[in-house]
Amino acid sequence: MTIKIPILPSKQTFVKRPNVSHELDLKAICVFVATGFFMGEDTYWKDQACLAPAHTHKIDDNGHLIKSEPWFQWYYAPRELTFEQALEEYIQLFTNIIKEQVGDQQVILPLSGGLDSRSQALILKDLDNPVRAFSYAFQDGYPEHTIAKQIAKYCNFSFDSFEIKKGYLWNCINDLADINGCYSEFTHPRQMAVLNVLENMKGLFSLGHWGDVLFDRGVPEGTQESAVLPLLFKKMVKPRGFELAQNVWEFWNLEGDFKSYLISRIEDDLAKIEIDNVSAKVRAYKTSQWAHRWTTTNLTVFEAANSITLPYYDDRMCQFICTIPEAYLADRRLQIAHIKQDKTLANITWQDQNPFNLNNYHYNITPYNLPYRVINKLKREVRGIFGKPYIQRNWELQFVGGENAKYVEQYLFSTDFNNWIPKALVKSTYNNFINGDAVASSHAVSMLLTLSLWHQQNLLNF
Repeated sequence: MTIKIPILPSKQTFVKRPNVSHELDLKAICVFVATGFFMGEDTYWKDQACLAPAHTHKIDDNGHLIKSEPWFQWYYAPRELTFEQALEEYIQLFTNIIKEQVGDQQVILPLSGGLDSRSQALILKDLDNPVRAFSYAFQDGYPEHTIAKQIAKYCNFSFDSFEIKKGYLWNCINDLADINGCYSEFTHPRQMAVLNVLENMKGLFSLGHWGDVLFDRGVPEGTQESAVLPLLFKKMVKPRGFELAQNVWEFWNLEGDFKSYLISRIEDDLAKIEIDNVSAKVRAYKTSQWAHRWTTTNLTVFEAANSITLPYYDDRMCQFICTIPEAYLADRRLQIAHIKQDKTLANITWQDQNPFNLNNYHYNITPYNLPYRVINKLKREVRGIFGKPYIQRNWELQFVGGENAKYVEQYLFSTDFNNWIPKALVKSTYNNFINGDAVASSHAVSMLLTLSLWHQQNLLNF
């Protein structure tokens, strides 16, 4: 059997490696702890592989991987065309992809205050497909759904808004572990909080994932080749996650040094991308690594509710990117120019540049944004005084507070789990979260929670 994996696959495919013993890939797990995703073809097990994107894989009758060959290599070959020509091509391609993907079905559109889903809305509003849009906001957090509601109303979409409640995770954590296989930590896919509602919606999802990476700079302007590896390391690694991974590496008595191992993995994968332009090279690296192993993992939650489509994941979109000058991709220029063709959509607040929109976001600098920043800070401080802290991140709703702590500690300090990850190390990490910098330590705690669930489901009887 031959399996051809797209450039950016919407699901991960796992197969067995022949002639490899069934044992834990402890080095791969350490990388997972440090970054939040597995690299390359790594999985929890040495004899299991996640099939690489943009490759054709030959599988034998026993389900073992025999051979893998690339059918696509990332490249950078910018064509000589004007920005207006590139914009016209982008809009036509984007429109065709969406039309093909949704057919004549009803569309379910997750709307945010950003650009990717707004770009989809601009296309979908002119199609005949009925569209049901929705958005969500954290309890006691920024009302993100207010921006999405404006977009939906203008586009004549039906609209639902959902509030992500405190402690929802503990009612569905086992289901989420089954859905994503514990290949991603549990506080990123907040749609899990409303999965039962999404399951009852009719239609298919049109998801805007990865548009923000394809249509922006790969690295800051002026970045030199020598700075790419340190930049990627900083982007990929969560400091407290890295610290935890180092400690686990040493406890498991693994050969060599963890940091050297991780850097060598990044270097090896970068070397396979034969692109001189550093921005295009890093974009290709991000897409082939953490889009495939992190973003795609979390798509499984949507897919548990309904069929999914992803216009930015389409092979043609990836190939199109390879031929567009970096100057046109930088700073979301193509997406912004597309949306600005509709004055109403462009005038709706751009959440990343709040309170500015696509026509005036250039003023989101001091002193123009100072009044908003001062008022916003005062609001947060007043809320804190009255015991209602401003929620910005999902883990704040799931890990903080007595009832949440009870569940977190139940998993982190399970006797069986602490036979695998020592209690002293878990306790030190958790204490940093409780008594130190919670923001910095939240990733490490979330990774321990993920490993505890995976251990419970896979290792107790191993």
